[in-house]
Amino acid sequence: MYEFLDYQTRDVMTADPVTIGPDASLAELEDLFDKNGFNGVPVLSNAGELLGVVTKLDLLKAFRFTDEHMFPPYAEIMARSVASVMSRDLRSVCPRTPLTRVLEKMVDSGCKSFPVLDADRLVGMVAREDVMRGLRRAAKGERARCAEER
Repeated sequence: MYEFLDYQTRDVMTADPVTIGPDASLAELEDLFDKNGFNGVPVLSNAGELLGVVTKLDLLKAFRFTDEHMFPPYAEIMARSVASVMSRDLRSVCPRTPLTRVLEKMVDSGCKSFPVLDADRLVGMVAREDVMRGLRRAAKGERARCAEER
């Protein structure tokens, strides 16, 4: 299990993740979630700048019942833009962040995934499942790829 100490984000992250634009509709977002099983998707500008992250929970929040809308207007809400619900409070990691720190950050924040940034450029996503995969690999004695490159 000591092998886990050598694991970095880049050993387990999903490189070149699927992204969505801020002007995409919530219907498009839901379709993306359905097709890929993601919990969160990075939101990129046309220039490739990371603007935020949008999660399934963000989508659900759009349907909160209010005094104004006891029955939220489904079609109207699904036509709204991703920018209207995305989180702009970015918590990210870099490719060389030790996986032990990613694990701690996930536990402390409750976040299910983080964008992976290298010099402010999105290069991947790391999710809870990725960290668990790293733990399983380390438990089997598998060394991290990055440790072998050093």
